[in-house]
Amino acid sequence: MRRRTKIHLAVNLLLLLLAAAGLLIIFFPPLASSLPFTANSGDSTIPMASESSASAQPTAAPSATTSPVLSSEPTTTQEATAPPSSPSNSYQEALWVAVGDIMMHSPELPGAYNKKTKSYNFDPFFQDVEPILKEGDWVLANLETPVAGSAFAYTGYPTFNAPVALLDALQNAGFNILTNANNHVLDKGEKGLLLTLKHMKEKGFITKGSAATKKEADTNIIVEKNGIHMGLLAYTYGTNGIAIPKGKPYMVPLIDEQKMIGDIKKLKKAGADFVTVALHFGTEYQTKPNEEQKTLARKLIAEGADIIAGSHTHVLQPYEVLEATDDNGRERQGLIIYSMGNFISNQRGDTKDYGVIYQVLVRKNNGDGSIQLADIEAIPTWVYRYKPDQNYRYRILPVEQTLAEQSSKLLTPDLYASLKKNLSLLRTRLESMS
Repeated sequence: MRRRTKIHLAVNLLLLLLAAAGLLIIFFPPLASSLPFTANSGDSTIPMASESSASAQPTAAPSATTSPVLSSEPTTTQEATAPPSSPSNSYQEALWVAVGDIMMHSPELPGAYNKKTKSYNFDPFFQDVEPILKEGDWVLANLETPVAGSAFAYTGYPTFNAPVALLDALQNAGFNILTNANNHVLDKGEKGLLLTLKHMKEKGFITKGSAATKKEADTNIIVEKNGIHMGLLAYTYGTNGIAIPKGKPYMVPLIDEQKMIGDIKKLKKAGADFVTVALHFGTEYQTKPNEEQKTLARKLIAEGADIIAGSHTHVLQPYEVLEATDDNGRERQGLIIYSMGNFISNQRGDTKDYGVIYQVLVRKNNGDGSIQLADIEAIPTWVYRYKPDQNYRYRILPVEQTLAEQSSKLLTPDLYASLKKNLSLLRTRLESMS
């Protein structure tokens, strides 16, 4: 009995010690960690290790805020924070691209005609310059031929009319804006003008330079690209003596300085950030602008126009950049391109077969809305005409690129030499007023 009592007492004592140790572990963890039978002793037979690590896990794992190294992804707060100011955040940019005269002389037609399909395809004319054109946001050309289609015979000089397929080719090449205020706009009379307008609109072109109604003539043309709004106007010196339809002076906008100034201000008031004015003016085949051209163009820049896109002379004339001020007194630049020459035509010799693609980077300050013409580049082009059969073929070639690559099997060494010589001449001419 005594022995059982002793054993019983010993067991009770052991149970009391274990109970005391348990209380220490629960209420005094730091002290308990020093006991020889806790998890930190490394004794795998005591199941405290997993319980202890589980209970400690929430406090042991640092948050992303205190230790961003733990996360490869930014927090929501970081993503919402505005990035540091930089030029790319402060400005909007878009590329203005323009070329000169799109003409359709009679020799250009037969080689583009497919007798099997009984259709025209002018795409090859533009394939070599298409990549350059498609860099642009606003891509403009002077359409110097009616495109009345089969309603009239297809004719060249002196009274033009081209197949509607010409518009398809222009669209495929990257053009999205056509002006047609020029001396050939009425070559096929009122009906030809109206059909040309109809066909341009059906192809999705933005147009200026002729109108079917007074309401259309008075409508503001403002084209937005990348958050920048370009206003567009177009005027011609005349219509080759063909009378504008009686009672419908709005059909063809003629050069009238005071009206043009009013139109520019109207566009600016309507929200245009900058205004392009397409002017058909000057003296044919003259490589320098006359005094009348310079006076008018400079006046329009002073009154708020930003870019003058000149045409009519069929040869390249210089460009110049003027300093001006806007309505708020801020300094701005104005670009005058006196003539962009022929982009596509059958005219040859005396540089009539050369044209240009202008690229102008238009930059808008998001803070004050001011406009800067950041970069101006003139890319000379040449209309290569060749005759693989009884009909001529035409390709517009970018001169510098063609000379750099010298990869065309169609061009002879003499032609390359001529291109090089004329490129130097044209560069001097284009930059003579810049």
